[in-house]
Amino acid sequence: MKKEAKAAIIKDITASLAENPSFFLVDFKKMKVGQSVELRKLLRKNNYGYKVVKNRLALKALADRLPTDVKASFQGPTAIAMAAQDPVGLAKVIKEYGSQSKALAVKAGVIDGVFFPAERFEEICRLVSREEMLGRIAFLMSYQLGRFLRTLQSPLANLGLLLGQLKDKKKE
Repeated sequence: MKKEAKAAIIKDITASLAENPSFFLVDFKKMKVGQSVELRKLLRKNNYGYKVVKNRLALKALADRLPTDVKASFQGPTAIAMAAQDPVGLAKVIKEYGSQSKALAVKAGVIDGVFFPAERFEEICRLVSREEMLGRIAFLMSYQLGRFLRTLQSPLANLGLLLGQLKDKKKE
């Protein structure tokens, strides 16, 4: 491969990972071509990226931005599955596809600059997505405010009931 072609590949990898701060390194050794195409379509449908890379070129592209622990994971056939916004969703898609096809193995992951070895991949998959977590926080905040408002309204409601009972008693 010529020097210009290598420089273009390094530039492409650098640009892709600048847009996608979270990624997982995947071993696709047992994957057939049809499965690879299916995985790419699935990831593209969910707004994730997937690139098969040469290890040396990827290491050159990521030299200054990569935690040192990740460098050891660039051995053998390597692909990078990238996420711009929802790395937990990406992990769940990879896990689901890997369990169906038995062809993927996660080597390591980086989520917003933090390294995660393959052993911690299951923990990442058990997390809830960012949107779901924000929804839970919003529910908890609104629930407490709702209870507070009902507490404030309770004396007024009781006063209204009391006045209604007095009115009925006077009519009798």
